[in-house]
Amino acid sequence: MPRDVQATEATATISGSVTAEPGRPALDDGDLAAIARLRTAGLRRALGINTVRVALVAAWLGSWELAARHWIDPFYYSMPSKIWERLVGWFTEGTSQGSIWEQISVTLQEAVAGFGLGAAGGVVLGIVLGRSRFLSDVCAPFIKAVNAIPRIILASLFIIWFGLGMQSKIATAFVLVFFAVFFNAFQGAREVDRNLVNNARILGAGRFQVLWTIVVPSATSWILASLHSAFGFAIIGAIVGEYTGADKGLGLLINHSQGTFDSAGIYAGMIIITVLALLAEYLLTLLEGRLLRWRPAASGHDVQI
Repeated sequence: MPRDVQATEATATISGSVTAEPGRPALDDGDLAAIARLRTAGLRRALGINTVRVALVAAWLGSWELAARHWIDPFYYSMPSKIWERLVGWFTEGTSQGSIWEQISVTLQEAVAGFGLGAAGGVVLGIVLGRSRFLSDVCAPFIKAVNAIPRIILASLFIIWFGLGMQSKIATAFVLVFFAVFFNAFQGAREVDRNLVNNARILGAGRFQVLWTIVVPSATSWILASLHSAFGFAIIGAIVGEYTGADKGLGLLINHSQGTFDSAGIYAGMIIITVLALLAEYLLTLLEGRLLRWRPAASGHDVQI
């Protein structure tokens, strides 16, 4: 979460908690003025950041449009105006494969299913192997071997095994998500404070109680960090599967655009995929904030990527 948003929420929390709790003195004029200055500074910083972002995007698109009209061949590199026309046409008239909403829906269903299955499998197996030295030593070479297989080869195999339907795309997304989550969950389970586990066992906690009350909460930060990139991998898996062979989806739409040398269509498909990934990232950020409310705020200057 950006620092300006944190500052705004912090001031709102401070003012709300102080006025809501009975028996505590109300804020004086100096405190209210300080809170107002903090809010103003946060809003001013957010406005400055967004202004610079918009300016950078405008400069990039403007230079691209100008170059395509005077120096480079738009047949190969397209231009923002043609990409916009293709997007408008897809959403108003439909695509060569049918309604654009149907293509988005199919890709999202494949990505969400692959993400859910891969994340669940990665978390469970990562924590189990992270807490069992024997099982991790036995399974390590097999996991490394499967992880080393190129995903495009697996996508081709899944097409043969499961056909052109959604199952093959879900399987491809599952593989990409599983390993992204598994290694983080494994490392998170290994990084649990051993003294905390020993103290819980001394107090009579069983193996399952230690796992559920100590190991899982401690590994949550590692797991949630992997989920941010994991949904992007799920979309990549769905798109790669559709690109390899499908009857619907954004990957098929991009593949068809490539076959007809429609560079504007390829860029338009990329933009739609990017918007979907950013929306998923936003929702995962909200989920992370709710699940990690117990964690104290980090000190120092936070860098958000």
